[in-house]
Amino acid sequence: MIPIRDTAPCYSKPYVTWAIMFVCTVIFIAMKLMPTQMSIGLLHQYGMVPARYSGLPTALPFDGYLSFVTNLFLHATPMHLIINMWFMWIFADNIEDRMGRLPFLLFYLVCGIFATFLQWYFDPTLNIPVIGASGAIAGVLAAYFFLYPFEQVIVFFPPLLLNIPAITFLGLWVIWQLNNATTAILFTETQVTVAWWAHLGGFVAGAVFYRLFLKKKYEVF
Repeated sequence: MIPIRDTAPCYSKPYVTWAIMFVCTVIFIAMKLMPTQMSIGLLHQYGMVPARYSGLPTALPFDGYLSFVTNLFLHATPMHLIINMWFMWIFADNIEDRMGRLPFLLFYLVCGIFATFLQWYFDPTLNIPVIGASGAIAGVLAAYFFLYPFEQVIVFFPPLLLNIPAITFLGLWVIWQLNNATTAILFTETQVTVAWWAHLGGFVAGAVFYRLFLKKKYEVF
């Protein structure tokens, strides 16, 4: 199922959402224009390489956990970027509207950092960079899940366009993430190219912390 749009009204311009999308896109384009070796070096430097923080030998110096933040703005492929930015476009504007710009930015970063931490915790020996906004966006999805559970999400389910409640769409999304994360643990020979635990970590962080960032005028049930 591919989400097309949602029906939740937004009463302010989501400037922070747009800025995050712009920064991620510009960084991705800039890195694609670089020589390949330079781009790979930057991905390892600013992507989160779990082995770097697990006392294992790597060629990377300790960076004070900076990559737990910088990895959120890096993407591996055009499709990786497009999918993340598409989910941002559909769901993040409403959450920024309910939180305000600075609280939303802080919420986004907190979810992303927690997501990155959980991925490191479950895969501490990984020696390739974990990158992408997915974990932070998962936190946004969690906030949407609780704030707009019965808003409709228009999804493309070939060959149909369907209207389904956000609670259903996002609930299925969580089940999919959990299935893939547990599969990666139970069947260690499975090749994993997606940071499933980061997705779940971001969603958990969003579910736990979203209330702390809401504008006070909104009542939360």
